[in-house]
Amino acid sequence: MYAKAGGASRYDAITAEGGFESVEAEGGIEIAESVRRVVAAGIPVMGHIGLMPQSVHAMGGFKVQGKGDQAAARVLDDARALEEAGCYAIVLEAIPPDLAALVTAEVSVPTIGIGAGSGCDGQVLVCYDMLGMFRDMSPKFAKRFAQVGETIVEATRAYVSEVKERSFPGPEHSFKPNAPEHPIH
Repeated sequence: MYAKAGGASRYDAITAEGGFESVEAEGGIEIAESVRRVVAAGIPVMGHIGLMPQSVHAMGGFKVQGKGDQAAARVLDDARALEEAGCYAIVLEAIPPDLAALVTAEVSVPTIGIGAGSGCDGQVLVCYDMLGMFRDMSPKFAKRFAQVGETIVEATRAYVSEVKERSFPGPEHSFKPNAPEHPIH
């Protein structure tokens, strides 16, 4: 939990109300000034560069970012701008592993990789991908550690069927009925 020295901050009110400890911001150089202002207001920011899911359609789809010298230089410049703006960490998504390792070596804040190789300071994997909850889509960089998607579909079908048949909830899932001396009107 982040707390500002010297008393309460806007951040303290926001976290009490919203129940979060930081925000994530997608983008690099173009959002650095906004990040700087949010951090100055006492709200911790995690940066996110490379493939940015909120902008995926503007980026031409789910494609590797930072390929080629010019694109790689842009990713590195974005990381440096986010670090300088005050981000406490940076997510590197869907970039070549050598570029991720270079970014990690060049910035002093932790890097968190997702589809960026093992050279980052940490890793994140979306639980839907990790657990195999999607039937069709799976990013190249996602490893399925389980296949619960079909199990979820089967369980949902069984639940819907039992609700329709009125066999769920049964007596074992219900409370005792009211006693006859206390009828409900």
